[in-house]
Amino acid sequence: MGNLYRDILENIPTAAIVVNEKLRVRYCNRAFRAYFGGAERGSLASAISCTEEEQCGKGVKCAYCTFRAFFEDAVRSGRTSFRKLVFRRGKEALTLRIKVRPMGEGLYLGLADNAYESEIAREMSSAQDIQQRLLPAAKSDAPYSFMYIPCREIGGDLPDVYEAGGETMGVLADVSGKGISAGMLSAFVRAGWDRSETSPARALLGLNAKFQELNLDERSYVTAVAVRIAREQKKLIYCAAGHNAPILLKNSQGIDEIVMSSPPVSTWMPAFVYEDGVIPYEKGNILVLLTDGVTESKSPRGEQFSLERVEEILRGSANAQRFIERLKASLKEFCGVFNDDITAIAFDL
Repeated sequence: MGNLYRDILENIPTAAIVVNEKLRVRYCNRAFRAYFGGAERGSLASAISCTEEEQCGKGVKCAYCTFRAFFEDAVRSGRTSFRKLVFRRGKEALTLRIKVRPMGEGLYLGLADNAYESEIAREMSSAQDIQQRLLPAAKSDAPYSFMYIPCREIGGDLPDVYEAGGETMGVLADVSGKGISAGMLSAFVRAGWDRSETSPARALLGLNAKFQELNLDERSYVTAVAVRIAREQKKLIYCAAGHNAPILLKNSQGIDEIVMSSPPVSTWMPAFVYEDGVIPYEKGNILVLLTDGVTESKSPRGEQFSLERVEEILRGSANAQRFIERLKASLKEFCGVFNDDITAIAFDL
């Protein structure tokens, strides 16, 4: 195979493999090797990381190998062939659309035209799994419940609950954008948040300072709310950056909405100084943190879910878990399909 053909095939996203009439691999391009993890030369088994490599065509599994059978058919007929193949690689079931065509001189070119898309889907699945592992663990001195519903495979919301200085900290961040870019920015928030800092305001200041180092444009920003539950003093120490009505408190007087006019973490006001606020709470109160994806979710008719509906659900909920369950059910019934990430955390105080 000439160097020109090789150079072209090496730089296309389509997975390509070249075999000879004896079904020995003469070449496979970068996309093929990345997807299948196989060798550039050798048997077809080596190209798809099969355990029957040394006896390709004679092993126990070879009779059921649709990949090999397809190439055998193409070599036998000497014509261009198309087929959708379903085969297993380890624990994965792979579905590929493959075309094989003669190249002359006893060589055959196989092109898996959807291997690139399949690889992207696989990477997205891995990223989704990693993001799911970053969600709060069900362990805290303050019982809590949360919901996290990304509108795409990768979400831009980041809920977190942890202990600092012997007290429970709750954080909820919402980054700009959706999908992969939002997921990367939310990963930055997780890495840049100081979990040893007991002051929500100082933690936000630290995050803002690290955000400036990214040198992003004005379209990128992070809204966030953080709270520390001081159990002995029965106080909430909180700070918000760009969140609208970030904290709801159910108490004997009804619902408390705490609104702070602080800007998001962004390049808009890089030197802004965040400050902590304090509010007392009573035993039996429910503390709620939520993103605007909850209140701004729309019905098929374009009506927003609204903060009022959230408060109505909160009034009728005996505890945090029941609130989250009812909120999730109401949102699904109201919206049907979500066009933004949906995240909320509720604490039993």
